[in-house]
Amino acid sequence: MGNTFGRAFRITTWGESHGGGVGVVIDGCPPRIPICVEEVQLELDRRRPGQSDLTTPRQEGDRVQILSGVFEGVTLGTPVSMMVWNQDARPESYAPFRDTYRPSHADYTYEAKYGIRNWMGGGRASARETIGRVAASVLARKWLHIHWGVEIVAWVERVHDLRAQVDPALVTRDAVESNLVRCPDARAAELMAERIRLVKDQGDSVGGVIGVVARGVPAGLGEPVFDKLEADLAKALMSLPAVKGVEIGSGFEGTLLRGSEHNDPFEIRDGKVRTSKNHSGGVQGGISNGEDIVLRVAFKPTSTIFKVQDTVTSQGETVQLEAQGRHDPCVLPRAVPIVEAMVALVLADHAMRQRAQNAN
Repeated sequence: MGNTFGRAFRITTWGESHGGGVGVVIDGCPPRIPICVEEVQLELDRRRPGQSDLTTPRQEGDRVQILSGVFEGVTLGTPVSMMVWNQDARPESYAPFRDTYRPSHADYTYEAKYGIRNWMGGGRASARETIGRVAASVLARKWLHIHWGVEIVAWVERVHDLRAQVDPALVTRDAVESNLVRCPDARAAELMAERIRLVKDQGDSVGGVIGVVARGVPAGLGEPVFDKLEADLAKALMSLPAVKGVEIGSGFEGTLLRGSEHNDPFEIRDGKVRTSKNHSGGVQGGISNGEDIVLRVAFKPTSTIFKVQDTVTSQGETVQLEAQGRHDPCVLPRAVPIVEAMVALVLADHAMRQRAQNAN
């Protein structure tokens, strides 16, 4: 239970961090979507470890294999299965604390739920599970682009207390990919990289905020009452490891405004109903209104740090833990494609539901 996401465009991910491999099965993928391994690999390369000195040194090529559902370069309409083999797993790094609960990790909670846990790198709770989400999102994004020209771009907006100046309406993928931090504000990116290196040298970690915009989303996506578009977007993004908060549009800052300041006036632009402001973040009443969908996603500091911490064992013994292994001092740079992936999966799912509902 809980390993499947979506209704019309449905994915199931599988695998553990230090198991044989990880992957995804996509059901409901429309036929005749052009796709090749290289397109999927491009997105996985943005997510993979070992990209730079700002990320975990774990060396995984993350070479994807498409096992089913694709023939002669297009999808068949049958389930698409993709997988990546784990090649640089080092479970021995985790053996010294196989019975020790790592602070702020899922060790204790998984054991409380199942009575057993995979202590090698976090098992199913590891962010390595997101490989399947990113792989599946390539098909979702292509379908959205083919039908509506939808473009989804995410970026690092804040690391610790360092904030970038970014206009969601203007940010581009090229600007995001122009530096190791994946922040389109070049000066802020330099400061962020320095901060990440500093905390890495100190054996510590930092969190931050990722911004994301979806452009070209048509009006009308979303289902009242419990499947509101922003509700499903929030659920999708909150399902990511280390995410602790999601804002849409003005978010919490909107609470500082009066209604007369916050309301988005309607106007006719290019023959369509539009809004002159976008405090709503592209969603009103749980349904997209045709404006850019703008969200911010808060990531906590990486739980594994190389400082001595107090904790307990599964036998109830109080101990001190000094972590080992390979870990990101800041997850933000590698999380950018994962955030984009979850937004794409939600939008594709709702778009397909909308087409089915209005087929006549």
